Amino acid sequence: QVQLVESGGGLVQAGGSLRLSCTASGRTFSSYPMGWFRQAPGKEREFVAAISWSGGSTYYADSVKGRFTISRDNAKKTVYLQMNSLKSEDTAVYYCAAAGTAVIGTTPYNYDYWGQGTQVTVSS
Repeated sequence: QVQLVESGGGLVQAGGSLRLSCTASGRTFSSYPMGWFRQAPGKEREFVAAISWSGGSTYYADSVKGRFTISRDNAKKTVYLQMNSLKSEDTAVYYCAAAGTAVIGTTPYNYDYWGQGTQVTVSS
């Protein structure tokens, strides 16, 4: 089993920045890809970013490319999402996810473990 705990959400003005953290426990963190997803009210959960087990490969949704950066520290069992130039449309609950295999995916079906989510609200 894997437990994921997100932190770092909050209220920020448009154009501002936030850094989300997700700390894992319960299994070998460094062996599997990690991802961030988000879900706004009334919308489906959507892919934001993913990172390979080594951190050498990263993937982003087009809507956040150039503004968000995903990274990981395997020694700390933590994955981060640095969010810059935030827009009102980035408002959502952000979820950290851990893959159950070595395959990096961009859909929720590629991930077996989920955190409880952290709210990000961007005011315009």
